[in-house]
Amino acid sequence: MLQKQKSEFTKQLILDESFKLFYKDGFKTTSVDKIMVKTQLTKGAFYHHYKNKKELGLAVIKLKIQKRVYDGMISPLYNPGNAIDILKQTFLERIKSFPLDEKQSGCPMNNFINEVGDSEKIYQIALKNIVEEWKSALIHLIERGKKENSILQSISSEATAIYLISAFEGIRGIRKLYDNDDILDQYTFGLSAYINQIKV
Repeated sequence: MLQKQKSEFTKQLILDESFKLFYKDGFKTTSVDKIMVKTQLTKGAFYHHYKNKKELGLAVIKLKIQKRVYDGMISPLYNPGNAIDILKQTFLERIKSFPLDEKQSGCPMNNFINEVGDSEKIYQIALKNIVEEWKSALIHLIERGKKENSILQSISSEATAIYLISAFEGIRGIRKLYDNDDILDQYTFGLSAYINQIKV
């Protein structure tokens, strides 16, 4: 049992440290050697748990990035309450609470999409699944808002969902170019105006 726990700890350590390195330095420039230096493990330990870096990258997407998006951006959309308030909380208030290093480094999912989303089909599918789950949750919330008469019936739920995701992911990328939050303030001002336009 102790050996199994140690093995699981090692696997999780590789996963956690790889995610940090991929986020900070990029997936393509992070080598297995660099991961081993960071974890202070041997290559044998790495290859015991992962066939190669490609398999590790997929695990990072499915076990780290997907969880971050679900916990921060998807799960809150199923909370009870006014749909407009939930949209504002999720897309406007949350972004203000990010620590400085996350503002400077952008969105981990967005970084992966831009770096490998168009070059590896297996990554493309995994990342697309996260976006589709996020979109479905948004459509569900918007449709609920229509039924509860807090969101205009005339808007397209799918188009609105895609717009909100695109705006959020876009500003996470653009913010990396600036050394202050003025650009985020403009984002919140503009998106707040849009959300107010779709409410009843």
